Amino acid sequence: MLSVVIPTLNAARTLPACLERMRGARELIVVDGGSRDGTQRIAEQAGARLLSAPPGRGVQLAAGAEAARGEWLLFLHADTLPASDWKAALEAHADCYPGRAGCFRFRLDDEAWQARLIERGVELRTQLFGLPYGDQGLFVPRALYRAAGGYRPLPLMEDVDLVRRLGRPRLVEAEAVTSAERWRRDGWARRSARNLACLTLWRFGMSPERVARLYEA
Repeated sequence: MLSVVIPTLNAARTLPACLERMRGARELIVVDGGSRDGTQRIAEQAGARLLSAPPGRGVQLAAGAEAARGEWLLFLHADTLPASDWKAALEAHADCYPGRAGCFRFRLDDEAWQARLIERGVELRTQLFGLPYGDQGLFVPRALYRAAGGYRPLPLMEDVDLVRRLGRPRLVEAEAVTSAERWRRDGWARRSARNLACLTLWRFGMSPERVARLYEA
C-alpha cells in the first residue's frame, strides 16, 4: 500500500493536477499549513485526507507520515507532477529494492536551455552525491523512514537532512516535472546560485534557521 503525502500552503493553482495524477495511490494525504486560497477545499473535493499542521514542510511532512497507513511513503510537492507511468516505476523499484529509498528524475516545465542545464546538474548531484531535493519526490519504505528518524521540524533543508539519514536514494525510471516559476521569477542563474549557496552553508555547519533567513532575504 502506498501513501502519498503532499504538504501545501496556498497551492490552489498546482494542487488539482497533482492530485489528479496521483489517483492511483491507495491513500492521498494533504497536510495544509494554513492556506487561504481554497487549497483545503480542493483537497477535500478530490477525496484526499486533509490534515492541518503549522506551516513548514518539515513539520507538515512529519505529520503526514505519522498519519499515513501505507507500507511505502511518497513525499511529493504540490507543484510537482510525476509522469503518467509513475505507479509502474515505483512498483518496479519496490519489487527490486524493497529496503531502499527512491526518487524521480527531475524535469522543469520550461523549454529554455537554462532549464536543461539545471536538470543535468540535478541528475549529477543525485547520482554522484546521493542528494535529491524534495521536488524530485521521495519514495521511502515506512520501516526505513522510521529507522532513520523521519522528518525533523527544520525551516529549510528538511529534505536533504532526511536523505542523508536514509542513505543514497535510487533514481527510478520515471520523471517528475516541477514548476519553473521560481527560476523565471528570480532569474535562472540567481536562483540556482542561491540554492547551491544554501546547501553549501548548511553542509559546513550553519544552522537551518540562519540558512532559511539567507534564503528568504
